[in-house]
Amino acid sequence: MIYDYTLKANNGSDVALSDYKGKVLIFVNTATRCGFTPQYKELENMYEKYHSQGLEIIDIPCNQFMEQAPEDDAGIQRFCSLNYKTKFPRMKKADVNGENELPLYTFLKSQQRFKGFGNGLKATAMSLLLRKRDWHYKENSDIKWNFTKFLVDRQGNVIGRFEPTDSMKDLEAGVQNCL
Repeated sequence: MIYDYTLKANNGSDVALSDYKGKVLIFVNTATRCGFTPQYKELENMYEKYHSQGLEIIDIPCNQFMEQAPEDDAGIQRFCSLNYKTKFPRMKKADVNGENELPLYTFLKSQQRFKGFGNGLKATAMSLLLRKRDWHYKENSDIKWNFTKFLVDRQGNVIGRFEPTDSMKDLEAGVQNCL
């Protein structure tokens, strides 16, 4: 269950996910130097709009995708505060795939597998990029890129996975349904 996990905040303190029982959660792996980094603005807008109704966004910076989060934890916090005025909780930089992945991500990926990037120019570009690196990328549940989001309802069920190419309006609609 989602509430069995503990993360490290960017300041090194423990964050028990059990503290978020009854909340709607979005887990997102982020990067400061990615083409999708402007999604921070939309995430912050969503946070401001729905936080008082029970939404929490948990930001987990990750440097696994073309090293697009090169800063240390303090640098990432500074970047997000200055450029996007984010107020939602930020964890320590961590891996979301591979032998050192956070156990939380092992669980999230087991609950919501990769279903594709959808349609459109960005979706096609992502598919082409990943196909060059791994012809069979569609066949595993790994996180494919920065700004993959998992939506968790108030009961702790992982009910959605949103790729970085998915519409933020679809994510917001999912949040509204959970609230």
